[in-house]
Amino acid sequence: MLTVGLTGGIGAGKSEVSRLLVECGAVLVDADRIAREVVEPGTPGLAAVVDAFGEDVLAADGSLDRPRLGAIVFADADKLAVLNSIVHPLVGARSRELEEAAAEDAVVVHDVPLLTENGLAPLYDLVIVVDASPATQLERLVGRRGMSEEDAGARMAAQATREQRRAIADIVIDNDVPLDELVPRVKDVWDELVRRERASRPRPPQAPEPPE
Repeated sequence: MLTVGLTGGIGAGKSEVSRLLVECGAVLVDADRIAREVVEPGTPGLAAVVDAFGEDVLAADGSLDRPRLGAIVFADADKLAVLNSIVHPLVGARSRELEEAAAEDAVVVHDVPLLTENGLAPLYDLVIVVDASPATQLERLVGRRGMSEEDAGARMAAQATREQRRAIADIVIDNDVPLDELVPRVKDVWDELVRRERASRPRPPQAPEPPE
């Protein structure tokens, strides 16, 4: 098994890269998806978030009001740290369960938005960073996700810098490009991951040479 940490700044296109890697054959452990699961209604995670931030972060149906919570924590580093201290241990435990369920020869890709910020690089055999310029990130967040420039800028500022992410990367995928150029880049990376997984397998013991 080869474990891969996949990360990138918001708007860099990490989700598209993870989708393409799954098409190639990767087993995906999506930290964002798990983070939503661990704060669903009725979970201890949601109860802890409400204890920390109050019932104003709940929607009318009792689910977590993510936009409201996001507006609170991304404007205040201390509050963001409180939220992370609740959610991250729950996400880590579930991620380990999913990894342990994968096949022995799998390439397991952990899609982790805050991998750099939380010093998680040593947990993986290698780290892939999906990189895009801040201008490209901002354009995607405003144009594709409908964020205001202020909200987009605040979310970008709350994350690691481009240089910090690149510093922990074993592989960098440049995503300042359209999709038709990204696809072959991801395919090349997949071929490299498969090669590394095969190279990491223990070699069977060789029979001793017969005596002369």
